[in-house]
Amino acid sequence: MMNVKRVYAVLLVGLVAACATNPATGRREISLMSEAQEISIGQEQDALVQREMGIYNDAGLQQYVSSIGLALAALSERPSLPWHFAVVDQPAINAFALPGGYIYITRGILPFLDNEAELAGVLGHEIGHVTARHAAQQYTRSVGGQVGLVALGIFVPGARPFGDLAAQGLGVLFLKYGRDDELQADGLGARYAARGNWDPAGVPGMLSTLGRLDEAAGQRKGVPNFLSTHPEPLARVKEIQPEVDQLRAGRQDWKRDPEPLLRNIDGLIYGDNPEQGIVRGSAFLHPGLRFRIDFPNGWDIQNSPTQVVAKAPNADVFMLLQTVDKPQGRDIQEIAQNSMQGAGFRTVRGERTTIAGINAFMGVYQGQLQDLGNVTMRAAHIPYNNSIYMVAGLAAPNAFEQADGAFITSIRSFKALSAAEAENIHPNRVDLYVVRAGDSWTSIAERSGGVVKASTLAIMNDAEPSSTPRVGSRIKIVVGG
Repeated sequence: MMNVKRVYAVLLVGLVAACATNPATGRREISLMSEAQEISIGQEQDALVQREMGIYNDAGLQQYVSSIGLALAALSERPSLPWHFAVVDQPAINAFALPGGYIYITRGILPFLDNEAELAGVLGHEIGHVTARHAAQQYTRSVGGQVGLVALGIFVPGARPFGDLAAQGLGVLFLKYGRDDELQADGLGARYAARGNWDPAGVPGMLSTLGRLDEAAGQRKGVPNFLSTHPEPLARVKEIQPEVDQLRAGRQDWKRDPEPLLRNIDGLIYGDNPEQGIVRGSAFLHPGLRFRIDFPNGWDIQNSPTQVVAKAPNADVFMLLQTVDKPQGRDIQEIAQNSMQGAGFRTVRGERTTIAGINAFMGVYQGQLQDLGNVTMRAAHIPYNNSIYMVAGLAAPNAFEQADGAFITSIRSFKALSAAEAENIHPNRVDLYVVRAGDSWTSIAERSGGVVKASTLAIMNDAEPSSTPRVGSRIKIVVGG
């Protein structure tokens, strides 16, 4: 048996070797991730982000965001990291960071920022997560587990509305950072913004907007609020305000001009990008792949690069649309049954059928899903345009029969789009509008095509929904595609 004192000494040496100084706080702390490892993880996961989430196709906007991010990073405690900043082509309202200096902001959050100082606040917050080595600390605490993509986000509505059912195939690990980490990132973001002459009040400003969005999202019954497990933005406003007041003391000439931001987001895609498929009411249309499907009315629909998920209101009843990866089998029946068996589902019954004139296979299966337990699933496998599409509805066994009629109707709505129909699908876009006498948030929203609610339009412009827009002011609107 090994000497106990010797074991203790070995462990002590290992802990000392793993001790490192946090660059942002100056405190000594245990860390099992070196800076080289941080950079390596960031590089590896950046490739996945680009492939799975997509980089928004606007070179001018990318350069604008990157220039602000790089200026802030240069003023941080870790300026020598290989910093990268990108706008990802996602409609969710969020921002996140990878270890090693890889920062991402979704195009979905940009219309809700009021000026350049708020953009600097978002980027500074994410830089703060990297400089304070929050990812490395989480890795140390979870050592032995598998760390995939580390998304250190602001945690705002819409990030993962359906939990694991809507995960995007990245092996995404949305780490649940506690109050201290979030508040520290807020403070660091304000500090970096002030060093760059951006108004540090942009941090509580953007948090207030996100808090109002959070409250609005909470009214959508049946959709879990991602913020429920994280510090609320409005509570964080109160915590960060004294530090912001101290940073702002004695100065008036802060950068907070809205014009540069407005110029760069004018024409920005709002909501789904047709290149990745688009939701219109209860329908999902994909002009590139040339098909559409109608989900049940009133269901919430979430589109991601790897699957579409629809959820019934107030119930754990779902529908899925995705392609079958590497289909194996001689015909569609064998492909369908092999695919479901590989996913851990047992065939209860099934039959060959035609859907939109296409030979398909529809079956009923039983199995288990994480977070839902035992489920019964009706799934159709449809060969179309050199791919196999699976359209499925699933529910707990005791709820399946009641939902099955809606599943069948939706599955059988799958159909091809003509070239003309596909070409006529355009995205919603952000536009700029000068308020006229007599305008209200409701009238402006209706005149713009009713794409967003009047309350959302008001929040987008840092106003209360009950207020009256100021005549002559230049505001952001969303024009329907």
